[in-house]
Amino acid sequence: MIALVDCNNFYASCERVFQPKLENKPIVVLSNNDGCVIARSNEAKSLGIKMGAPAFKMKSIFDHHNVHVFSSNFALYGDLSNRVMQILSNEAPGIEIYSIDEAFLDVKGITKPFKFSTELRKKVGQWTGIPVSIGIAPTKTLAKVANHIAKKHSKEGVFFMKKPSTINQVLKNFSVNELWGIGRKYSEFLSQRGYQTAYDLVNANESWIKNNMTIHGLRMIKELKGISCLPLEYETQRKKNICTSRSFGMDVKKHSELEEAVASYASTCAMKLRKEKSLTSSILVFIKTNSFKDLNSQYNACQKVILDVPSNDSMEITKQALIALERIYKEGFSYKKAGVIVGDIISEESRQLSLFSNQDILKTKNIMSAMDHVNEKMGRNKVRLAAQGFDRKWRLKQEKLSSCYTTRFGDILEVNI
Repeated sequence: MIALVDCNNFYASCERVFQPKLENKPIVVLSNNDGCVIARSNEAKSLGIKMGAPAFKMKSIFDHHNVHVFSSNFALYGDLSNRVMQILSNEAPGIEIYSIDEAFLDVKGITKPFKFSTELRKKVGQWTGIPVSIGIAPTKTLAKVANHIAKKHSKEGVFFMKKPSTINQVLKNFSVNELWGIGRKYSEFLSQRGYQTAYDLVNANESWIKNNMTIHGLRMIKELKGISCLPLEYETQRKKNICTSRSFGMDVKKHSELEEAVASYASTCAMKLRKEKSLTSSILVFIKTNSFKDLNSQYNACQKVILDVPSNDSMEITKQALIALERIYKEGFSYKKAGVIVGDIISEESRQLSLFSNQDILKTKNIMSAMDHVNEKMGRNKVRLAAQGFDRKWRLKQEKLSSCYTTRFGDILEVNI
């Protein structure tokens, strides 16, 4: 049996943890530069606020209904996610962390999975303040369905389905467009051919499913029938590419400011590589102007650099990224976005040195380890490369950012007695 634990309205719930006054109040969280709605509380959903809606178009609704609006605070969300996942890891025999707010648990061998899930849900709520829903079923896809029922229709926040009769009854009332892996186009395609519910799909011809929905669709159908085709992945797969990019809070014209941004993104990519004990062999830098301005103001370019020796050294990766930037930068343009992508990623253990390289790998590794240690203890970028700058006028616009209650000493709540 597999349980899917899903944090309810996760970003909005994170904002509520340290501000109880927001309970039962409409909340929305905005994307980078406070552009679009990326998360909503149930109260905000009931007001008709759509995912992806531009914030400026929603302003009248925000004001009229006293909606609490927040800039995305990924430091806070990431930390609370880690706390939730740590509890799940300690309690479950096995876990696959699927996303920042979802995890599949292996509950095979647990004699009373419903009781286990109810107690687990209570513990997560008590220890972190984050409400979760739990769906339990024989396969991942069915666990997704069960979780949907737990979230929408269960008072306990937990739904367990194992008996074929229970599963069939649920699938008969479960719309195709709610299924995991069914997007808008597939939903329309299936609806036009008479497949309205998950139960309709279960009874479809498997050859037709494979021909029209590929092998992935066939796996989904088998999963709905209770045949496991998607085993739990206990180890996180190594990323093929790592990208760090942002739209600037203001148009960037100066070369020095663009250098600071690219240096910061390159350093972040290097830090992510070290975190998963990986190395990169290629670095791609791209820059873009504002696509909404006139055609004469448009300029997009990218440049790729291949490293002689794979690395996760912030100094080396930043140096090569700035060389790439120099090759593509043009004066006279106002840049809106830049990014760094590191690729051809391999394990640290697979590093192959160059005959002509004189780099002291051990010394560099110790420097990076010390820098990561300080930043982990004292806060992100407390120790940084000079190329990353300090003024950072280009940084994200976050006018409605909440405090980093759990990751920044200055933001820790004080209790007056």
